[in-house]
Amino acid sequence: MNNSGRSSVRWRIVVVYSMLFFVVMALVSVFLVNRIENYQLSSLKENITNTVTESNLPTSLGGYASLTPNSAQIQQTLDYSWSSFTEELSVVDSSLNICASTNENLIGRSAADVFDSGIIASCLLTGKECESDTESSGNIPVKNLCYAIKNGSITTGVVYVRADLSSINSFVAQSKLIFIQAIAIALVVTFILGSVLASSITRPINDVTNTVQKMSAGDFSEGVSVKSDDEIGQLAQMFNLLREKLDFTLSEISNEKNKLSTILTYMADGLVAIDLEGNIIHANPAARHMLDIDQDEDLSRRDYNSILGHISENMQLSRIKGNCEYEGGQDIFFTENRVFAVRYDRFKDEDGKDIGIIIIMQDITERQKLEDMQKDFVANVSHELKTPLTTVKSYTETLMDGAVDDPEVAQSFLEIIDNETDRMTRLVKDLLQLSRLDHRQEKMNFSEGDSVRLVKMCITKMDITAQQKQQQLNAMFGDPGQIRVNMDKDRMEQVLMNVLSNAIKYTQEGGRIDVDILKNGGKVLVTVSDNGIGMSAEELPRIFERFYRVDKARSRSMGGTGLGLAITKQIVEEHQGTIEAESSPGKGTKFTITLPISKHKGIPNIE
Repeated sequence: MNNSGRSSVRWRIVVVYSMLFFVVMALVSVFLVNRIENYQLSSLKENITNTVTESNLPTSLGGYASLTPNSAQIQQTLDYSWSSFTEELSVVDSSLNICASTNENLIGRSAADVFDSGIIASCLLTGKECESDTESSGNIPVKNLCYAIKNGSITTGVVYVRADLSSINSFVAQSKLIFIQAIAIALVVTFILGSVLASSITRPINDVTNTVQKMSAGDFSEGVSVKSDDEIGQLAQMFNLLREKLDFTLSEISNEKNKLSTILTYMADGLVAIDLEGNIIHANPAARHMLDIDQDEDLSRRDYNSILGHISENMQLSRIKGNCEYEGGQDIFFTENRVFAVRYDRFKDEDGKDIGIIIIMQDITERQKLEDMQKDFVANVSHELKTPLTTVKSYTETLMDGAVDDPEVAQSFLEIIDNETDRMTRLVKDLLQLSRLDHRQEKMNFSEGDSVRLVKMCITKMDITAQQKQQQLNAMFGDPGQIRVNMDKDRMEQVLMNVLSNAIKYTQEGGRIDVDILKNGGKVLVTVSDNGIGMSAEELPRIFERFYRVDKARSRSMGGTGLGLAITKQIVEEHQGTIEAESSPGKGTKFTITLPISKHKGIPNIE
């Protein structure tokens, strides 16, 4: 919860308190301004009316049967008695002609053009006082007052008074401004006082809220300070007691949960817990990895059959529920290139009621592969040993049956026996070397040497063999200088000789083998390319497997054991390097050996 959320009650109190004060002050101000305005207007009207009435002007003018013929006398009266009158006063006859006026500019003009003819007409008809508010031609607000002039029962004209209301309006405007300023100042003071009042109420609540927030984050160390004995203080005391008990309880639960979570998270086996309806309750990281489920995916909306039940009929929910009705079950299922062993059983609640099923999955892919490899290895070794042994046995029995008496036959048979014995010797030797490499028992004598010189030496040694098949063995590099590598010279020579030997062996007579060596960053690349028989894309990934032959009959007739490339790969990897192959049927094969260049400067011409 953020600060604005914690203080929302406080600010609501302040805002409501301030708004109530503002509304009250605004209403009072409007009422007072209106009363002041009305008072000013009433006072102005009353003063004018009293002045006109007390002067008996309408009565004295009522003595004239007609006002227009006596306009000079009336004007003289106005000039003498009303010159000091602050407002504009005019006498209008029944024909709406201005007979006399304190404003000489109006004398002789028609009242309809200057005054409010409506109130004049009303006053002439009713004989009663009339008034109106208008604006003059200069947009000056004025108060218009009409008083009837009666000759007996006949209204002969009116006394028309116009009062300038600018000063009153200015006064009212100033009053409004004063009230607005007063309201603003009072509102600020009210806001401050409201904040203090609200703070005194909400501060203890905020303290409790802050403590709860820390508790939600796992911090139970801080309690709520008790500053009073009122209801809020009692609430703080009870909250502190609750905090202590909750801290103790959650600590025990957390310890147990951490133990269980650690076990589930780091166990190598996958674990999936479901309820009896098939809803996923929990799946640990190992299970998610085995089932290719994202570690962050929410499984609460997925059912069992969508992640496990669809794999096989034996793993469907109805089947495993039936299998573990009395005791748990187990199964093995395959998914893509992986093999899993599964065990499952029901789990119960505190009352002993079945509430779900626990499924344990173990990835046995590597174990299965190892078992298959062991079986294949034993079968291959048995086959590879059986073939020469059978040959030796057959030719030995033939010799024992009398063929030994024929020198030519005996010599031929003994050569075959010798070749098969050599073949078995090579096979056993390769097997022993592979075993030592597997168990890191093959001793490597690493020293810094020139890889260019080693490649040239291997080319020289294999050149005679290539010439026997009319093949061209070409060094494609010029003089790159020394490229020094930390290596076991004998083992790397074995690697290069094996790759070159294979290139010559599987390239037809008159073919071409190209060898190149170059630097690439901090590595040295040795490539051996031929234009021989090549191999298919399906066969290429398996050429480094033990006893694998692309053409088994032809390879065996050429004297190969099927272990050379497997040994080569392991020797290169012991040198922290890689060996890769590219090939196309009928177009040849390219091997690339990559080794790290030595980081230390070697001594020139020293191997």
